[in-house]
Amino acid sequence: MSTRPKLQRKGVSQAERQQRKRYFAATLVSCAVIAMIAGTAHVVKLGSNRMQDMQDRASYQISEMSAHIRAAGEDIILQDDHEYGQQQAVMYTPESITALLAAAQWQEVNQQILIPAGPFKMGTNRKRTASYDKPEHIVQLPAYLIDKYPVTNAQYARYIITAGAKAPLNWKNGEIPRGEALRPATMVSWYNARDYCQWAGKRLLTEAEWEKAARGENGRLWPWGNTMDSQRLNTYYKVGSTSDVTAYPEGASIYGVMDLAGNVSEWVADDFVPYPGTGADDEVFVAKVPVAKTAEDRRMKVVEFVAVAARYKVLRGGSWKSDPFSTSTYHRNYSWPQYASDFFGFRCGADRTIEPASQH
Repeated sequence: MSTRPKLQRKGVSQAERQQRKRYFAATLVSCAVIAMIAGTAHVVKLGSNRMQDMQDRASYQISEMSAHIRAAGEDIILQDDHEYGQQQAVMYTPESITALLAAAQWQEVNQQILIPAGPFKMGTNRKRTASYDKPEHIVQLPAYLIDKYPVTNAQYARYIITAGAKAPLNWKNGEIPRGEALRPATMVSWYNARDYCQWAGKRLLTEAEWEKAARGENGRLWPWGNTMDSQRLNTYYKVGSTSDVTAYPEGASIYGVMDLAGNVSEWVADDFVPYPGTGADDEVFVAKVPVAKTAEDRRMKVVEFVAVAARYKVLRGGSWKSDPFSTSTYHRNYSWPQYASDFFGFRCGADRTIEPASQH
């Protein structure tokens, strides 16, 4: 065994050793901070790329956004003025509306599907979802009818000339935008949707009816199954606008109901209220309105959100603008019933004992 003494560090005092330790620790901290900054910059870059990707998929340049209909927000006043303003001339006759679609297309979009009576799983217990989508619970429903597709612009045009209703805000000069007769009617409020269904001899679906038609009895996460498949729906600016309701036949639910994921978020009859046994904060369900309480607040555009007695209404299915996972069958969205947007649409339902009116 060697008896050679351990090498000693020469010329390094104890004080210098301590100083070197402090420098080394400082270097480690600096490296950690740099790594955090770089990571943050990377996340910001990814977010920027994601926003740019969404913008690239939009149907118009962001610089032109002010000239287009957007989601409920700035367009609320526009919609309100439209609803209560002067009646807009509608440039259609019964004959010209019939000519919007081929006879086979009219027959297709006017179909209703029977959903059988029985229980189904509503809501979810999945960890990574909104608290107001929880909990999963069993709901028993009688048999009922549901429109196979969302209500199209062509169908809504027939309603307008028959019932004397107003054309949606995004119909310039009272006409359906070119090439959009088979797309879902949008810029419709909950009240517009309700009135259409009543005119058609039907009604808005309940939230439970909508969800059962979308997921079946065994709790599918999407109408076609439990895996997100971007080829089966129009979402996340994939198209940049709504699409024809017949564009995604592979997106059918187990009952053959179409377009229940993506394209447009669909109004249903229900108020936005908590499920029994939910862990969601009660505050989520309280409807609020922005109020500027003083002249200075109004000048500075500062508001407080004040609770009111009214209720939000539920929308289902996600849309062409939604995050893909917002299109899941159990996910709930909500809005004021008087709001309208270019991604709000609807479909009708009916009791099994009621024969749908032949309005088409």
